[in-house]
Amino acid sequence: MKKKQWGGRFAGSTDALMERLGESVSFDSRLALWDIRASRAHARMLGARGIISPEDSRAILWGLDAIEKEVKAGNVAWDVSLEDVHTNIEAMLIARIGNAGKKLHTARSRNDQIATDVRLWLRDQIDDLLQKLFALRQALVSLAEQYFHVVLPGFTHLQHAQPVLFAHHMLAYYEMFTRDRDRLCEVRKRVNIMPLGSAALAGTPHPIDREMVARELGFDGISANSMDAVSDRDHLIEFCSACALIMTHLSRMAEELVLWSSQEFSFIEIGDAFTTGSSIMPQKKNPDAAELTRGRAAGVIGDLMTLLALVKGLPLTYNRDLQEDKPPLFHAADTTLLCVEVFARMLQTVTVNENAMKRALQQGFLEATDLADYLVSRGVAFREAHEIVGRVVRRCLELQVTLPDLPMEEYQKFSGAFGSDLYEYIRPEVMVARRDVPGGTAPKQVRRALNRVKRVLKQEAEKN
Repeated sequence: MKKKQWGGRFAGSTDALMERLGESVSFDSRLALWDIRASRAHARMLGARGIISPEDSRAILWGLDAIEKEVKAGNVAWDVSLEDVHTNIEAMLIARIGNAGKKLHTARSRNDQIATDVRLWLRDQIDDLLQKLFALRQALVSLAEQYFHVVLPGFTHLQHAQPVLFAHHMLAYYEMFTRDRDRLCEVRKRVNIMPLGSAALAGTPHPIDREMVARELGFDGISANSMDAVSDRDHLIEFCSACALIMTHLSRMAEELVLWSSQEFSFIEIGDAFTTGSSIMPQKKNPDAAELTRGRAAGVIGDLMTLLALVKGLPLTYNRDLQEDKPPLFHAADTTLLCVEVFARMLQTVTVNENAMKRALQQGFLEATDLADYLVSRGVAFREAHEIVGRVVRRCLELQVTLPDLPMEEYQKFSGAFGSDLYEYIRPEVMVARRDVPGGTAPKQVRRALNRVKRVLKQEAEKN
């Protein structure tokens, strides 16, 4: 059924297809509580400034309180013919309190209204995500402490490279997620600027008090330019960019967990709560939580690309295209929040197979670099040492032995600098301990790093 256009400009009705195309309440209704919150602050300001009467302001506040209760109870039937969440709430308000409800929209536009609602909502999502990242970083630190002395092969090109502490490996991901936290904190600063009062694009002739509204809503400041305020979506793009990086980091770790839990590696086992079986193969224990997170990273990266493409050709100021910013934003936030929380809990169920890691240390000639350094310590130039050890490795392949098992007489064929102390020199624990530089994998350095990050987490917890 066709309904009359909203506003007095139109004599005709909206086509049903246009109604379907134009409505946003099917997705922006999730902003209802934030819309009511912003409207409440706006109504108080209008009354305080004498723009509307104190009686009308009080009536509006009463009506908004009642609507908020209905929204929280899930008792609201959203009307798509009213297009969006703002107009739906305004219509409910007018139905409850009469003409006073029609005065709420004084000195504002849906353009600055939606910009404000989204910033309020996004600020809360960032705070929630920061808490979940905190839990994830804690889980990584706990896992690092639990298996502090475990040594495993470090990889480059997915080939055995050099031995490292398992704790050092976990703290590498801690650093990634800490950068993610820092990025979100930076984004939050730019999110927390209030656009309300910019109206449609040029500001308002009414004597409003923007600072009063900003204080009530907890904003750090007000927007400096009304045209930019209603058309700016940089903060959404920045947030989705931060989410895409978080999901990329989760995906990288997911890939390692998938590999490590395979029978070929058997480095770890993920708890039953975060794995699934097969519909046909009863022996299977699939790392589905990790795989699904890896897969969902693609969607969040797509959300970022959607927003960039959405705004790239828009002239100032508001254009209806910007209505389409919310589905990718909501998806990116929902997906990232879920996956970070899943990972934090999944890591608590991970057990490490130290014996499998020890066996893996015996493969791939992880001692080769240290063997070259051994020769350097005895006066051999590094490039020459590199060449010698390469030939030693080739000899091991011919004999089908490892470097620790190669007899000394074989070593002596390649260089007289080799001595019997090399076998101690290339033990995994000794090789790890020698990386005693800041940021290195030596136990002393990793313990210092663990103590540092635990202090950081404690300080963050105290602030919150």
